[in-house]
Amino acid sequence: MKDLADSHLVTRDGRKERLRTGEPLAVAFAAFLGLAHVLVGRVHLVSAGSHKKVLVIGADTMSRILDYQDRTLRNLKCRRVQLDEIWSFVYAKQKNVSRAKAAPIDAGDVWTWVAIDAETKLVPSWRIGDRSSETAIAFVDDLAKRLATRIQVTSDGHKAYLEAIEGAFGGDVDYGMLIKVYGPAPEGHRRYSPAECIGAHKERIEGNPDPKHISTSYVERQNLTMRMQMRRFTRLTNAFSKKIENHALSVALHYMHYNFCRIHKSLRVTPAMAAGVTDRLWSIADIVNILEQWEADQIDRKTVEYLQPGL
Repeated sequence: MKDLADSHLVTRDGRKERLRTGEPLAVAFAAFLGLAHVLVGRVHLVSAGSHKKVLVIGADTMSRILDYQDRTLRNLKCRRVQLDEIWSFVYAKQKNVSRAKAAPIDAGDVWTWVAIDAETKLVPSWRIGDRSSETAIAFVDDLAKRLATRIQVTSDGHKAYLEAIEGAFGGDVDYGMLIKVYGPAPEGHRRYSPAECIGAHKERIEGNPDPKHISTSYVERQNLTMRMQMRRFTRLTNAFSKKIENHALSVALHYMHYNFCRIHKSLRVTPAMAAGVTDRLWSIADIVNILEQWEADQIDRKTVEYLQPGL
Protein backbone atom coordinates (compact mmCIF):
# COMPACT_ATOMS: atom_id res chain seq x y z
CA MET A 1 0.00 0.00 0.00
CA LYS A 2 3.01 2.31 -0.06
CA ASP A 3 2.06 3.95 -3.36
CA LEU A 4 -1.37 4.88 -1.99
CA ALA A 5 -0.44 5.73 1.58
CA ASP A 6 2.36 8.05 0.42
CA SER A 7 0.32 9.75 -2.30
CA HIS A 8 0.00 13.00 -0.34
CA LEU A 9 3.65 13.17 0.72
CA VAL A 10 5.78 15.80 -0.99
CA THR A 11 9.45 16.71 -0.84
CA ARG A 12 10.55 20.10 0.49
CA ASP A 13 14.25 20.81 0.85
CA GLY A 14 14.96 17.11 0.75
CA ARG A 15 12.45 16.25 3.50
CA LYS A 16 9.25 14.25 3.14
CA GLU A 17 6.18 16.13 4.38
CA ARG A 18 2.44 15.66 4.16
CA LEU A 19 0.63 18.24 2.04
CA ARG A 20 -0.65 21.22 3.98
CA THR A 21 -4.36 22.00 4.13
CA GLY A 22 -5.61 23.23 0.77
CA GLU A 23 -2.51 22.25 -1.19
CA PRO A 24 -4.10 19.30 -3.05
CA LEU A 25 -6.76 21.70 -4.32
CA ALA A 26 -4.22 24.38 -5.23
CA VAL A 27 -1.97 21.94 -7.06
CA ALA A 28 -4.95 20.45 -8.88
CA PHE A 29 -6.04 23.94 -9.93
CA ALA A 30 -2.57 24.62 -11.32
CA ALA A 31 -2.71 21.35 -13.25
CA PHE A 32 -6.10 22.30 -14.74
CA LEU A 33 -4.59 25.60 -15.86
CA GLY A 34 -2.11 23.60 -17.89
CA LEU A 35 1.09 24.22 -15.96
CA ALA A 36 3.79 21.65 -16.54
CA HIS A 37 4.61 19.52 -13.50
CA VAL A 38 7.99 21.25 -13.07
CA LEU A 39 6.28 24.65 -12.89
CA VAL A 40 3.62 23.33 -10.51
CA GLY A 41 6.40 22.17 -8.24
CA ARG A 42 8.12 25.55 -8.34
CA VAL A 43 4.93 27.51 -7.70
CA HIS A 44 3.99 25.39 -4.69
CA LEU A 45 7.56 24.86 -3.44
CA VAL A 46 7.38 21.09 -3.69
CA SER A 47 9.40 18.63 -5.73
CA ALA A 48 8.72 18.52 -9.46
CA GLY A 49 6.95 15.17 -9.29
CA SER A 50 4.99 15.73 -6.09
CA HIS A 51 1.88 17.17 -7.71
CA LYS A 52 1.62 13.94 -9.66
CA LYS A 53 1.34 12.15 -6.33
CA VAL A 54 -1.32 14.61 -5.18
CA LEU A 55 -3.60 13.48 -7.99
CA VAL A 56 -2.12 9.96 -7.97
CA ILE A 57 -1.37 10.72 -11.61
CA GLY A 58 -1.02 7.65 -13.76
CA ALA A 59 -3.26 4.89 -15.02
CA ASP A 60 -5.23 4.75 -11.75
CA THR A 61 -6.19 8.43 -11.78
CA MET A 62 -7.06 8.41 -15.46
CA SER A 63 -9.16 5.29 -14.97
CA ARG A 64 -11.05 6.94 -12.11
CA ILE A 65 -11.76 10.13 -14.06
CA LEU A 66 -12.71 8.24 -17.20
CA ASP A 67 -14.84 5.81 -15.21
CA TYR A 68 -16.86 8.62 -13.64
CA GLN A 69 -17.51 10.30 -16.97
CA ASP A 70 -18.18 6.96 -18.66
CA ARG A 71 -20.90 6.15 -16.11
CA THR A 72 -22.36 9.65 -16.01
CA LEU A 73 -22.43 10.64 -19.69
CA ARG A 74 -25.14 8.17 -20.70
CA ASN A 75 -28.67 8.36 -22.09
CA LEU A 76 -27.97 11.84 -23.43
CA LYS A 77 -30.69 13.70 -25.29
CA CYS A 78 -28.41 15.42 -27.78
CA ARG A 79 -29.96 16.52 -31.07
CA ARG A 80 -27.07 17.91 -33.11
CA VAL A 81 -23.51 16.62 -32.71
CA GLN A 82 -20.37 17.84 -34.46
CA LEU A 83 -17.22 15.72 -34.88
CA ASP A 84 -13.60 16.65 -35.54
CA GLU A 85 -10.01 15.67 -34.78
CA ILE A 86 -7.14 17.78 -33.44
CA TRP A 87 -3.45 17.02 -34.00
CA SER A 88 -0.68 16.95 -31.44
CA PHE A 89 2.35 14.75 -30.80
CA VAL A 90 4.07 12.82 -28.06
CA TYR A 91 7.83 12.98 -27.46
CA ALA A 92 8.62 13.99 -31.06
CA LYS A 93 6.84 14.82 -34.29
CA GLN A 94 6.34 11.82 -36.53
CA LYS A 95 9.01 12.92 -39.02
CA ASN A 96 11.59 13.16 -36.21
CA VAL A 97 10.84 9.92 -34.33
CA SER A 98 13.36 7.82 -36.26
CA ARG A 99 16.28 9.97 -35.07
CA ALA A 100 14.95 10.80 -31.60
CA LYS A 101 16.92 9.32 -28.71
CA ALA A 102 15.14 6.75 -26.55
CA ALA A 103 11.78 7.44 -28.18
CA PRO A 104 8.97 5.36 -26.61
CA ILE A 105 6.88 3.08 -28.78
CA ASP A 106 3.98 5.57 -28.74
CA ALA A 107 6.10 8.54 -29.86
CA GLY A 108 4.95 10.58 -32.82
CA ASP A 109 1.75 12.16 -34.06
CA VAL A 110 -1.40 11.62 -32.01
CA TRP A 111 -4.95 12.75 -32.76
CA THR A 112 -7.72 13.58 -30.30
CA TRP A 113 -11.17 12.85 -31.77
CA VAL A 114 -13.88 15.03 -30.23
CA ALA A 115 -17.69 15.08 -30.33
CA ILE A 116 -19.59 18.14 -29.09
CA ASP A 117 -23.31 18.77 -28.66
CA ALA A 118 -24.03 21.95 -30.65
CA GLU A 119 -26.78 23.05 -28.25
CA THR A 120 -25.44 22.30 -24.76
CA LYS A 121 -21.72 22.36 -25.70
CA LEU A 122 -21.28 19.09 -23.79
CA VAL A 123 -18.44 16.87 -24.95
CA PRO A 124 -19.91 13.37 -24.49
CA SER A 125 -17.10 11.42 -26.11
CA TRP A 126 -13.48 11.75 -27.18
CA ARG A 127 -10.74 9.33 -28.17
CA ILE A 128 -6.97 9.50 -28.49
CA GLY A 129 -5.22 7.56 -31.24
CA ASP A 130 -4.13 7.82 -34.85
CA ARG A 131 -6.25 9.11 -37.73
CA SER A 132 -7.16 5.69 -39.07
CA SER A 133 -10.54 4.11 -39.77
CA GLU A 134 -10.07 1.80 -36.77
CA THR A 135 -9.83 4.75 -34.37
CA ALA A 136 -12.78 6.46 -36.08
CA ILE A 137 -14.92 3.33 -35.65
CA ALA A 138 -14.06 3.00 -31.95
CA PHE A 139 -14.75 6.71 -31.40
CA VAL A 140 -18.14 6.80 -33.14
CA ASP A 141 -19.23 3.48 -31.59
CA ASP A 142 -18.60 4.96 -28.14
CA LEU A 143 -20.55 8.10 -29.03
CA ALA A 144 -23.54 6.15 -30.33
CA LYS A 145 -23.84 4.17 -27.09
CA ARG A 146 -24.23 7.38 -25.08
CA LEU A 147 -27.18 8.81 -27.00
CA ALA A 148 -30.86 8.34 -26.24
CA THR A 149 -32.34 9.88 -29.40
CA ARG A 150 -31.77 10.14 -33.13
CA ILE A 151 -29.28 12.88 -33.92
CA GLN A 152 -28.04 15.01 -36.75
CA VAL A 153 -24.27 14.60 -36.99
CA THR A 154 -21.80 16.68 -38.96
CA SER A 155 -18.18 15.86 -39.70
CA ASP A 156 -15.52 17.24 -41.98
CA GLY A 157 -14.57 15.45 -45.18
CA HIS A 158 -12.34 12.84 -43.52
CA LYS A 159 -13.38 9.60 -45.21
CA ALA A 160 -12.87 7.50 -42.08
CA TYR A 161 -16.15 8.93 -40.74
CA LEU A 162 -18.20 7.36 -43.53
CA GLU A 163 -17.63 3.76 -42.46
CA ALA A 164 -17.63 4.62 -38.76
CA ILE A 165 -21.00 6.41 -38.76
CA GLU A 166 -22.66 3.83 -40.98
CA GLY A 167 -21.47 1.04 -38.70
CA ALA A 168 -22.53 2.75 -35.47
CA PHE A 169 -25.85 4.28 -36.52
CA GLY A 170 -26.88 2.42 -39.67
CA GLY A 171 -29.73 4.38 -41.23
CA ASP A 172 -30.90 5.83 -37.91
CA VAL A 173 -29.04 9.14 -38.27
CA ASP A 174 -29.17 12.39 -40.20
CA TYR A 175 -25.61 12.79 -41.40
CA GLY A 176 -24.08 15.64 -43.35
CA MET A 177 -20.49 16.43 -44.28
CA LEU A 178 -18.97 19.88 -44.46
CA ILE A 179 -16.15 19.61 -46.99
CA LYS A 180 -13.75 22.56 -46.98
CA VAL A 181 -11.48 23.54 -49.85
CA TYR A 182 -8.07 24.91 -48.93
CA GLY A 183 -5.55 26.95 -50.84
CA PRO A 184 -1.81 26.24 -50.99
CA ALA A 185 0.09 25.76 -47.74
CA PRO A 186 1.77 28.95 -46.42
CA GLU A 187 5.50 29.33 -46.84
CA GLY A 188 8.23 31.37 -45.23
CA HIS A 189 7.48 32.93 -41.84
CA ARG A 190 3.82 31.78 -42.09
CA ARG A 191 4.66 28.11 -42.70
CA TYR A 192 3.19 27.11 -39.30
CA SER A 193 -0.15 28.75 -40.06
CA PRO A 194 -2.98 26.63 -41.49
CA ALA A 195 -3.75 26.84 -45.18
CA GLU A 196 -6.42 29.39 -46.07
CA CYS A 197 -9.94 28.02 -46.51
CA ILE A 198 -11.14 29.26 -49.90
CA GLY A 199 -14.52 27.54 -49.94
CA ALA A 200 -16.78 24.83 -48.51
CA HIS A 201 -19.73 22.76 -49.63
CA LYS A 202 -22.27 20.65 -47.76
CA GLU A 203 -23.16 17.05 -48.65
CA ARG A 204 -26.03 14.91 -47.41
CA ILE A 205 -24.68 11.47 -46.59
CA GLU A 206 -27.53 9.75 -44.72
CA GLY A 207 -31.07 10.60 -43.60
CA ASN A 208 -32.41 14.11 -43.81
CA PRO A 209 -29.94 16.55 -42.21
CA ASP A 210 -31.01 20.18 -41.92
CA PRO A 211 -28.62 22.07 -44.26
CA LYS A 212 -28.43 25.11 -41.97
CA HIS A 213 -27.06 22.91 -39.18
CA ILE A 214 -24.41 21.14 -41.30
CA SER A 215 -21.56 22.90 -39.56
CA THR A 216 -18.39 22.16 -37.61
CA SER A 217 -18.03 25.64 -36.08
CA TYR A 218 -18.60 24.59 -32.48
CA VAL A 219 -16.25 21.62 -32.52
CA GLU A 220 -13.56 23.69 -34.23
CA ARG A 221 -13.98 26.30 -31.51
CA GLN A 222 -13.62 23.49 -28.98
CA ASN A 223 -10.32 22.58 -30.65
CA LEU A 224 -9.15 26.12 -30.02
CA THR A 225 -10.21 25.80 -26.39
CA MET A 226 -8.03 22.70 -26.09
CA ARG A 227 -5.02 24.47 -27.58
CA MET A 228 -5.53 27.50 -25.34
CA GLN A 229 -6.19 25.62 -22.09
CA MET A 230 -3.90 22.60 -22.38
CA ARG A 231 -0.25 23.53 -22.59
CA ARG A 232 0.56 20.16 -24.18
CA PHE A 233 -1.36 21.21 -27.30
CA THR A 234 0.34 24.60 -27.72
CA ARG A 235 2.39 24.79 -30.91
CA LEU A 236 6.08 25.70 -31.10
CA THR A 237 6.87 25.06 -27.43
CA ASN A 238 8.65 22.35 -25.46
CA ALA A 239 5.54 21.70 -23.34
CA PHE A 240 4.41 18.75 -25.48
CA SER A 241 3.72 15.42 -23.79
CA LYS A 242 6.65 13.09 -23.32
CA LYS A 243 4.46 10.06 -22.52
CA ILE A 244 1.15 9.03 -24.08
CA GLU A 245 -0.22 8.19 -20.61
CA ASN A 246 0.30 11.76 -19.37
CA HIS A 247 -1.16 13.11 -22.60
CA ALA A 248 -4.32 11.02 -22.19
CA LEU A 249 -4.64 12.01 -18.53
CA SER A 250 -4.35 15.68 -19.44
CA VAL A 251 -7.22 15.34 -21.91
CA ALA A 252 -9.35 13.44 -19.37
CA LEU A 253 -8.75 16.14 -16.74
CA HIS A 254 -9.53 18.86 -19.27
CA TYR A 255 -12.91 17.42 -20.20
CA MET A 256 -13.83 16.69 -16.60
CA HIS A 257 -13.25 20.36 -15.85
CA TYR A 258 -14.80 21.59 -19.12
CA ASN A 259 -18.01 19.59 -18.78
CA PHE A 260 -18.64 20.03 -15.06
CA CYS A 261 -16.78 23.11 -13.75
CA ARG A 262 -16.45 25.66 -16.54
CA ILE A 263 -19.43 27.97 -17.07
CA HIS A 264 -20.06 28.48 -20.77
CA LYS A 265 -20.44 32.18 -21.48
CA SER A 266 -23.39 31.90 -23.86
CA LEU A 267 -25.22 29.28 -21.75
CA ARG A 268 -24.46 30.82 -18.32
CA VAL A 269 -24.21 27.28 -16.94
CA THR A 270 -21.79 24.41 -17.42
CA PRO A 271 -22.31 22.03 -20.36
CA ALA A 272 -23.18 19.22 -17.93
CA MET A 273 -25.90 21.37 -16.36
CA ALA A 274 -27.26 22.39 -19.76
CA ALA A 275 -27.44 18.73 -20.79
CA GLY A 276 -29.18 17.66 -17.57
CA VAL A 277 -26.25 15.51 -16.43
CA THR A 278 -25.97 17.43 -13.13
CA ASP A 279 -28.07 20.05 -11.40
CA ARG A 280 -25.27 22.03 -9.79
CA LEU A 281 -22.05 23.82 -10.57
CA TRP A 282 -19.01 21.73 -9.74
CA SER A 283 -15.74 23.05 -8.36
CA ILE A 284 -12.27 21.61 -8.72
CA ALA A 285 -12.61 20.52 -5.09
CA ASP A 286 -15.41 18.16 -6.18
CA ILE A 287 -13.08 16.50 -8.68
CA VAL A 288 -10.32 16.20 -6.09
CA ASN A 289 -12.87 14.63 -3.73
CA ILE A 290 -13.71 12.00 -6.34
CA LEU A 291 -10.03 11.09 -6.65
CA GLU A 292 -9.48 11.07 -2.89
CA GLN A 293 -12.57 8.92 -2.31
CA TRP A 294 -11.32 6.45 -4.89
CA GLU A 295 -7.92 6.43 -3.19
CA ALA A 296 -9.54 5.75 0.20
CA ASP A 297 -11.58 2.92 -1.30
CA GLN A 298 -8.42 1.39 -2.75
CA ILE A 299 -6.63 1.54 0.61
CA ASP A 300 -9.64 -0.06 2.34
CA ARG A 301 -9.75 -2.81 -0.28
CA LYS A 302 -6.03 -3.54 0.03
CA THR A 303 -6.33 -3.57 3.84
CA VAL A 304 -9.15 -6.13 3.68
CA GLU A 305 -7.14 -8.25 1.25
CA TYR A 306 -4.15 -8.14 3.62
CA LEU A 307 -6.15 -8.97 6.75
CA GLN A 308 -8.47 -11.48 5.07
CA PRO A 309 -6.58 -13.01 2.12
CA GLY A 310 -8.68 -14.89 -0.34
CA LEU A 311 -11.77 -12.65 -0.06
